[in-house]
Amino acid sequence: MAESALVLFSGGQDSTTCLASALSRYDHVETVGFTYGQRHQVEMECREPVRAGLEAIFPAWKAKLGRDHLIDLGVLAQVGVSALTADLPFDTRADGLPATFVPGRNLLFLTFAGVVAHQRNIKYLVTGVCETDYSGYPDCRDDTVKALQVAINLGMEARLVIETPLMWIDKAATWELATTLGGRPLVDLIVEKTHTCYQGDRTHRHEWGFGCGSCDACRLRSEGWQRYTASAVRSQSSA
Repeated sequence: MAESALVLFSGGQDSTTCLASALSRYDHVETVGFTYGQRHQVEMECREPVRAGLEAIFPAWKAKLGRDHLIDLGVLAQVGVSALTADLPFDTRADGLPATFVPGRNLLFLTFAGVVAHQRNIKYLVTGVCETDYSGYPDCRDDTVKALQVAINLGMEARLVIETPLMWIDKAATWELATTLGGRPLVDLIVEKTHTCYQGDRTHRHEWGFGCGSCDACRLRSEGWQRYTASAVRSQSSA
């Protein structure tokens, strides 16, 4: 399927925006998600409601949305210590990286996604990693993704293309991209159905969605929402 894409889909804001982007550009789109012993396992429970919401709101996308793949990478929690896979404080490690950094996570995600895409004859991998407005994970950097694309293609004699639609935009621009792709209905779906909070909190509802409001993921999402809504107000005032 030359015009097919496989989206790394966690059920969060970024991957949902990437899924919408892929559905707007490709004829056939599949998704892949990973369980790895994450504390915010609730994100996995959001994946199907988000997919169903996209199908209900956008009939043209429903015709394009294909199979969902779920891969168990629980070994990550066994070999690496992280605040995302163990009951540890959300602070900074001795090496300066966030305690929520899971060593090798995106390397494995993209490698396994590459295997799925190769087997499914899908050329494009789409992931929501970003180094403009992020928590400081080295495996989210553009250089990392480019190097991994080379390694995956060499190792599998393939010609896969890893796309990163959010790499150079911040969270406010990610909300704006969602607006461009699907208008207010898509933004509302992201607010109500997606999950980003590292604490797995689905009890506290904010204007930007559910979450504890204090972890890095909530902070970035909240700050992006504030800039996005402020920009929208300014645009309406000048219109």
